[in-house]
Amino acid sequence: SGEMAKVTNLLSNEAFQAYATYATIILLKMMLMSLITAYFRITRKAFVNPEDTASFGKGESAKKYLRTDPDVERARRGHLNDLENIVPFFGIGLLYALSGPELSTALLHFRIFTGARILHSLAYLIPLPQPSRGLSWAVGYAVTISMAYKVLKTSFYP
Repeated sequence: SGEMAKVTNLLSNEAFQAYATYATIILLKMMLMSLITAYFRITRKAFVNPEDTASFGKGESAKKYLRTDPDVERARRGHLNDLENIVPFFGIGLLYALSGPELSTALLHFRIFTGARILHSLAYLIPLPQPSRGLSWAVGYAVTISMAYKVLKTSFYP
């Protein structure tokens, strides 16, 4: 009963609800990047594993599909960048949401990060001219650092 009350209390925390919402949006966007990479691999017939070429023939006829493709690599790099930046956001964002921030400030952090990561993916895939990709990365990174600073400031344990 006491544990259930703690979970209910957490779920009624508006900053945590905001975190859960935007973390889910970002996770879905990151999952979409893997589907986009797969789409480019299939439509460009550019694979890295020999077993992936089996449906295109055997032996030498299948080897021509073991290659790199610029579109596949661009989508793959965008997905890797998501992994490098969204994973820290999940951990730090959760700690931040649990540190008791003002809801308006938490929403600002979560919304800016989400927007920056969506823009970053678009800048990678379209591609948009620089500095759009670099700026969107920097904005998202700065938001994560801002949340980390707030967590350390609020919960510093000597």
